[in-house]
Amino acid sequence: MSENPAEAKPSNWNVPNILTVVRIILVPIYVVLMFLGPEAFSWRLAATIVFTAAMLTDLADGHIARKYNLITDFGKLWDPIADKALTGAAFITLSILGDLPWVFTVIILVREWGITWVREVLKKYGTVMAANKGGKAKTVTQTLALILFNLNLDFLPGPLQVLAWVLMWAALILTVITGIDYLRHAWRIRRDALAKRDGSVA
Repeated sequence: MSENPAEAKPSNWNVPNILTVVRIILVPIYVVLMFLGPEAFSWRLAATIVFTAAMLTDLADGHIARKYNLITDFGKLWDPIADKALTGAAFITLSILGDLPWVFTVIILVREWGITWVREVLKKYGTVMAANKGGKAKTVTQTLALILFNLNLDFLPGPLQVLAWVLMWAALILTVITGIDYLRHAWRIRRDALAKRDGSVA
């Protein structure tokens, strides 16, 4: 009996996955542009355009995948990897260039990669820890801050420099707060799962 087309799994070669691959490809291009002309506005602008385009693919691929039911195992694996690669490259590059103190980069990336690991661990308990409103707000402020910092604050007027730092501090604070919240939620999930398992064994 042939498989019902309605139940067939979507192909890995779909628009959301292609956008994810494009985002991964854009990461080294962004880094190269940043290092080619760290003190030249033209190079920084080009790098910022690439970074912004890559972030837009992140917004688009998730929306398209959910709307048209194009969620695949490939997307589940590589979409978060592409996200972390892009933001990680941006923070590390900015710190290497001396545009952003390393304390911001270390705290934010430890949280990002740490929560990603926690999410993977929780999967063995059959639970998916979705992003909450705080996490989404963190992502928005982080993205806006990185766009401004990518342009090089020296090229920006005073008000935009202040805005960039306000956004970066907001991203840092939200990163810490949401990270603690995720860990508390993860602990409750693990505790309840273990209690349920022990109860079923008894």
